Amino acid sequence: MPPEEHTPEDLATFRLHQARVSLQAALAALDFQTAANRSYYCIFYAMRAVQALDRFDSRKHSGVIDNFRKNYIRTEIFSHDFSDIIGDAFKIRLESDYEDFYLISKEEVAAQVENAKTFLEAMEKYIGERIHK
Repeated sequence: MPPEEHTPEDLATFRLHQARVSLQAALAALDFQTAANRSYYCIFYAMRAVQALDRFDSRKHSGVIDNFRKNYIRTEIFSHDFSDIIGDAFKIRLESDYEDFYLISKEEVAAQVENAKTFLEAMEKYIGERIHK
């Protein structure tokens, strides 16, 4: 089916599924780098799921993040704590994916995975409430 035949709700639901799959991959990862990467993508897909309801998307991660902070955190739809979660996950993902010899600790990964879970739960609740209004 061509993309234009899907509703924003369909897209949000699909992206939430992507976020859940990423979280499951983070939980099942055999190495810390993969867990950090998948935790970040859980957060990223969850942000895009929320934004789908408002018909926003960006080809750049920075565009998704900036829009989310501007329209959902600064407006206090979501706690400012989520901005820190996004920033930490993005930074760690970049460093662990692209910096030679970067080592992420077990504690950092555990925090990343827990933050991704918390973030996803909040986005699922928000989307559920918006879809079922």
